[in-house]
Amino acid sequence: MTDQPVSGDDRLTEPGIAVFRNVNWAGLWTLYIKEVRRFFKVQLQTVWAPAITTLLYLVIFTLALGGRGRGMVEGVSFADFIAPGLIIMGMLNNAFQNASFSLLVGKIQGTIVDYLMPPLSVGELLAGLAGGAVTRALCVGGTVWLAMLLWPGVHATPHHIWAIIWFGLLGSLFLAFMGVLTSIWAEKFDHSAAVTNFVIAPLTLLSGTFYSIDRLAPAFQAISHANPFFYIISGFRYGFLGISDSPVLIGALVVLGLDIVLGLLCYTLLKRGWKIKN
Repeated sequence: MTDQPVSGDDRLTEPGIAVFRNVNWAGLWTLYIKEVRRFFKVQLQTVWAPAITTLLYLVIFTLALGGRGRGMVEGVSFADFIAPGLIIMGMLNNAFQNASFSLLVGKIQGTIVDYLMPPLSVGELLAGLAGGAVTRALCVGGTVWLAMLLWPGVHATPHHIWAIIWFGLLGSLFLAFMGVLTSIWAEKFDHSAAVTNFVIAPLTLLSGTFYSIDRLAPAFQAISHANPFFYIISGFRYGFLGISDSPVLIGALVVLGLDIVLGLLCYTLLKRGWKIKN
């Protein structure tokens, strides 16, 4: 039999070399399931504990600042005002915690090869890590929201589903990318904890979760508008209450733009292997 020349998609590769011409869906799904099972195996710590902590915020702040009908913000009760912010705050924190752990623990334990050796492209690796983080955020957010539906004195009925989905998903994705970026940069758990304590926590708490920025001085209002978490929380609150501290469309575009920038940055660093392969 005579060998016939082949070209294009019919060309054979060297034995043992796997080629995925499009997306390695099986590999991507496997990585995603691995990330989900990792946090779900300890769900008492990764889902239920954050949900309980968020509900405690609701109880404490409602009793301290909004009890007996004293608290009214933007024409709604204080409890109704902070409820959406607490939901998305729990989602953001847990998306970051999940994504900042994956690559970092691999570097510390010497198992980073488990992420680098499989036949996954950089985009597939990033999608799997971010997807697992967003899933954890949705689990925490859904748990808190269901609890608030049953909580006396709190009305957490959605009014604009598109805003809840947009800011919930893109906000969680934003923190997932921040977590991946942190896990690429960090060399030990202290580095990740420093980002959590000195960057994520202040930006989250000072983003209008517990107050309306209209009550702030003009200088502090300008600072709040420079906080990306402010747009996420304001837009998410709009989905429940129909009120926001900033134009919803502008906030939606800001969050989308930040996701694109951070996603490209994470992709570039992963592709170069910065502090991972070196």
